[in-house]
Amino acid sequence: MIMEQRLTAEERLTLKTGAFGAVFLVSNADPGMMALFRESFAASGAMADTSGVVKEALTTGPLPRLPRDSALEIESVVLPALTRAVAILRSKAPSEVGTYREVVLAAADRVAQAHRGVSPEETAMIERIRAALAQAA
Repeated sequence: MIMEQRLTAEERLTLKTGAFGAVFLVSNADPGMMALFRESFAASGAMADTSGVVKEALTTGPLPRLPRDSALEIESVVLPALTRAVAILRSKAPSEVGTYREVVLAAADRVAQAHRGVSPEETAMIERIRAALAQAA
């Protein structure tokens, strides 16, 4: 049995950057101000429903700082963070890997569905997020 290790502040921020960034990417795939409010509320529900190491990482500490210049720049930070987050969990809290993937994908899915159904752009972004989460496998 592998003992679960506590995550460092930097590792927790990596998990948070991946999760919050994924929500942001899906939200920006089909932008709109009113939609953004509904979407962030939907995503926070998915994150609040979790427990353990993943919940601690997503609900404590500072919010991640994401680039603001372009969607491509944000993606270049978020997708590697998702892959790194899975690798961190695999080494320190292997039982939490599935939880993290589920929470990120559930939050992304809730965001996509929060406003007039899922657009093709949102579906494409969720697939990129799913691929980044699978890369560490």
